[in-house]
Amino acid sequence: MKNSTKSSLDVPFVSTQRALSRRKFIRNAGVALALPLLDAMRPAFAGYTAKASAAGQSTPRRMLAICNNLGLLPEHFFPQETGLGYQLSPYLNILGDHRNDFTVFSGVSHPDVDGGHPADNCFLTAAPHPGSGGFRNTISLDQLMAEYIGHQTRFPSFTLGVNVSQGIRSLSWTESGVMIPCEESVTDAFKRMFFQGTADDTDEQVRKLELGQSILDTVAGQAKSLQRDLGSNDKERLDQYFTSVRDLEKRMEASKEWEYRPKPKVNAPVPLDPNSPSDYMEKVRLMYEISKLAFQTDSTRTISLLLDSVNSPAIEIDGETVSDGYHNLSHHGKSEEKLGQLEVIDKWHMKLLADLLEDLKDFEEDGEPLLDRTMILYGSNLGNAHAHTTLNLPTLFAGGGFKHGQHLAFDTERNYPLPNLYVSMLQRMGIETDKFASATGTMRGLEFT
Repeated sequence: MKNSTKSSLDVPFVSTQRALSRRKFIRNAGVALALPLLDAMRPAFAGYTAKASAAGQSTPRRMLAICNNLGLLPEHFFPQETGLGYQLSPYLNILGDHRNDFTVFSGVSHPDVDGGHPADNCFLTAAPHPGSGGFRNTISLDQLMAEYIGHQTRFPSFTLGVNVSQGIRSLSWTESGVMIPCEESVTDAFKRMFFQGTADDTDEQVRKLELGQSILDTVAGQAKSLQRDLGSNDKERLDQYFTSVRDLEKRMEASKEWEYRPKPKVNAPVPLDPNSPSDYMEKVRLMYEISKLAFQTDSTRTISLLLDSVNSPAIEIDGETVSDGYHNLSHHGKSEEKLGQLEVIDKWHMKLLADLLEDLKDFEEDGEPLLDRTMILYGSNLGNAHAHTTLNLPTLFAGGGFKHGQHLAFDTERNYPLPNLYVSMLQRMGIETDKFASATGTMRGLEFT
């Protein structure tokens, strides 16, 4: 792309330290790209760390992270016994056919994530104090995975939701703390995956990708001209920066190629979105279906799904309507009637989850059950919705090539960090890291197969 403006960095440097302290971006043709932190810029910038590339894997790994933001009745979810061979709790008994395919955790939570309902925004980020003034979220687990492996599929990630309060809640957040809105229409998600656009649509999308790549090429060339004026440490940081730019170019090139590849064809009718918010469980079932199709066709490998129970009215289940709104029921005040209705809802959640695990086990990829390649995280931001507590979170983790069949119990008063599980998940995805948010390492007691 031809320059339309002269870069302010095309002038000789009298003093690199003084010049770069005033210039935080490379600017070209109306585009601004942030430079990495250089010694010549201190103290003008915050730190910069280049990301290492994910390790290549011959076996595709996937993740579906599900948050039910009103949780589950703890007395029916958590087992009384620990370790292998524990007796299943009433809720887990519904998953009994798959007991060797999942691990249940107790005594886990996100350190310093408080604030009650707003904590669902931090379910996959573990950013502290979401209810405080000036809170800014951090990158979510699914989006961090997508940064490393998203280029391997047509869609880097899916962000799905049921009955979500738009603009308020999501599980997916960018590195800069920007919320990624949930897709609530299973019909639209299906069409995105399987309906091919016109030739003009394809050409327009490719043109946008090529424009973006040419901008990167131009800006990277300008940045490289800085090297002769920088010290060895700054040159090393710029090399890291160029590597990240090249990685991004490769991802953009891969995106361009996807536009010309035919979308997969499935022998399934277009799913229709339920008309009423009361059809909550049917919406959940359909979101599980679309997630399963996405993995079966390798359309994406990372999905987040927020089940916004806070925003759900009275729910119709199996032809019968639960008399009160889901949120109101969670504030049960130990009312036997409300607890009974909540138990009906919770059991349906477990039934739908059991169906999902069964479907993923039945589908084989390269002779291996899809569940063995798919990590399913099911949990909540609330340990007790009635009291709005964010400790002892009900957490179940299935599939993904881990050794399961156990109850890993930690201190229910001084909780073990749930982000440690996220580090284990990142490593299983082939991402070489030992850190995520407030994690102190990998999940103790959880091993790869």
